[in-house]
Amino acid sequence: MFLSFLFTPWLLLAAPVLYYLLPYLRNWSIQDVPGPFLARFTNFWYMYECRRGRRYYTVYQLHEKHGKLVRVQPNHVSVADPDAIPIIYGHGTGFLKSKYYDAFVSIRRGLFNTRDRAEHTRKRKTVSHTFSAKSIGQFEQYIHANLEQLTIQWDRLSKEAGGGYYKMDALNWFNYVAFDVIGDLAFGQPFGMLERGQDIAEVRMTPNSKPTTAPAIQVLNRRGEVSNAIGCLPEIKPYAKYLPDPFFSKGIEAVQNLAGIAIARVNQRLEAAEKGEIQRVDLLARLMEGKDENGNKLGREELTAEALTQLIAGSDTTSNTSCALLYHCLMHPEVVKKLQAELDAALPSDDVPSYDQVKDLTYLDHIIQETLRIHSTSSQGLPRLVPPGEGVDLAGHHFPQGVVVSVPAYVMHHSKEIWGKDADEFRPERWDKVTDRQKDAFIPFSYGPRSCVGRNVAEMELALIVSIVFRRYEFELYQDHLKTREGFLRKPLGLMVGMRKRKT
Repeated sequence: MFLSFLFTPWLLLAAPVLYYLLPYLRNWSIQDVPGPFLARFTNFWYMYECRRGRRYYTVYQLHEKHGKLVRVQPNHVSVADPDAIPIIYGHGTGFLKSKYYDAFVSIRRGLFNTRDRAEHTRKRKTVSHTFSAKSIGQFEQYIHANLEQLTIQWDRLSKEAGGGYYKMDALNWFNYVAFDVIGDLAFGQPFGMLERGQDIAEVRMTPNSKPTTAPAIQVLNRRGEVSNAIGCLPEIKPYAKYLPDPFFSKGIEAVQNLAGIAIARVNQRLEAAEKGEIQRVDLLARLMEGKDENGNKLGREELTAEALTQLIAGSDTTSNTSCALLYHCLMHPEVVKKLQAELDAALPSDDVPSYDQVKDLTYLDHIIQETLRIHSTSSQGLPRLVPPGEGVDLAGHHFPQGVVVSVPAYVMHHSKEIWGKDADEFRPERWDKVTDRQKDAFIPFSYGPRSCVGRNVAEMELALIVSIVFRRYEFELYQDHLKTREGFLRKPLGLMVGMRKRKT
């Protein structure tokens, strides 16, 4: 009887019903959590929001409607409560990354996408010394050299404008800066984007394959978008390139090209080091020196995977934030005036400053913090699994083991309950006096053992970029809205401005 059922048309009707009904029944413990109807049955609703590039805002609107808890997938609840942050992301709590991160594995698992606790501890121990205070101090020279190249290019463009403003997309230049800096830090030399004014990088699919080229910035954007969408249903990753939507096929190609960029640069760097042509302290050199608790160094493939992680983490985040910061400052001329007064008083010239000259400037720091708040480059909730055992209580609800939970950064950073009625306004002065609750809710670099290992480098780079941009140049803004699209990170789509050298 059962066998005959398997080979009847009834199976064709029963299969899709069971496919959507079983997740609903299996997750009975969160049936009372509000959210979109489709989110109770399928991951496709959440994937669709990722495909649209605005999941962060959809989740924000759902929390505005439903409160602290929103069900966004059959097995995933978004928790908009700062008290949940140390519980979900803190040290020793046992929460592991969900299978969402499987979609981001390329070459092999790295520090960012490994899900095993012991493996992550080993990798972090090997990589963390790379970002020690001593190492970071040695990295400044490479940031400085690339910012000098930026001033050469912008001075030339300013001169071409003949005393007027040179019209340009500032996002492109911030992308060039970020990629050249991380190329210098991680791979021994910049990509040359600033010098050429173009987005282009060498690609090798294997260390010995023939080199080709690809637009690295475009590749990185597509990779983030497609991996973010596939992460909602990682099981489709092997088949994604066959889907009729070109979003997936082009995205998978971008994943491969981005890995090829890392392979090409690591191969070039290692060959030069073997020949004695490069003897310098940079991220790759530190990674090559790193050892785990057994004294083992990273193998070539693992070294390349970690270098790829640094390329991704150290480029998009910096360019996104720099672009958003310029936009929000130009929307508030009084902020620019106050910042430039602080910079003029602290810096004797408009040359690229040292980090020591700007690291303690109060208003500069407040502007950076406010940008990281209002434009959370990582706006989504990073998903974690409730660990085995008795489960956990979050925002007044009990969650058993195996349920996925996350705290959405954008929601935390725009909560009027936490930041006040002006939470959606860019106001650096709010950082003159922040409450403990606001500090607890501020998570631009995540939190705990899986937080951004390169935070100190990012903060130094941002401080130097903002200082030279506003100390040396002045701008006109040609748009009244900053359009963005979300992949893994939330990225501006462009920023048209007029730029010229300041008359000081």
